[in-house]
Amino acid sequence: MNDWSSRDIQKWEYVPLGPFLAKNFASTISCWIITPEALAPFKIALPAQEPELLPYLRAKDISAYDIDIQAHFRCESMKGNWHTISKTNMKHLYYSAGQTVAHHAATGCNMSAGDMLGSGTISAPERSGFGSCVELSWAGKTTSFEVELEDGTKVERRFFLDGDEVNFTAVCRGNGFNIGFGNCSGKILPAVPNSAFYDE
Repeated sequence: MNDWSSRDIQKWEYVPLGPFLAKNFASTISCWIITPEALAPFKIALPAQEPELLPYLRAKDISAYDIDIQAHFRCESMKGNWHTISKTNMKHLYYSAGQTVAHHAATGCNMSAGDMLGSGTISAPERSGFGSCVELSWAGKTTSFEVELEDGTKVERRFFLDGDEVNFTAVCRGNGFNIGFGNCSGKILPAVPNSAFYDE
């Protein structure tokens, strides 16, 4: 799942509100559903959680799954070619899935069958594994990534622009077999002004 972020709104919300409206306007999901039973061979313990969590979040099973994740980018000038901008793994999460659900529901928020929850950004410790442009560009202070095209011209981004496409891929690598999660691809389209909010 890619829960897109609106960087302009998110920058305003972060202090003191935290991300809210910047995260609720668009999500892209893969066409594949992988069951916990299929993921069982790839279960992996998460690192020790410091500082110690509140009692309702403590558990004996603090785990995630060994899932390689990549983020890819392309724009119209790249003639259909994808460029890898991040390589990370679910094992770098801080909270387990169970802890995420427990925390979400702790204040009485309803949980129903079919609800979709995201893990949040999954980032590896090294820069090549940062999971968002706001991390890759140090909040817009530097270039997130640069792609050199065949004709020598360069495409560089701090944040994504209209017409850009992003594709996430993920795979569990077993002993002689892989479990793929399918493509999770989305394209940024220009905003369409709503006459109820904007003067023409």
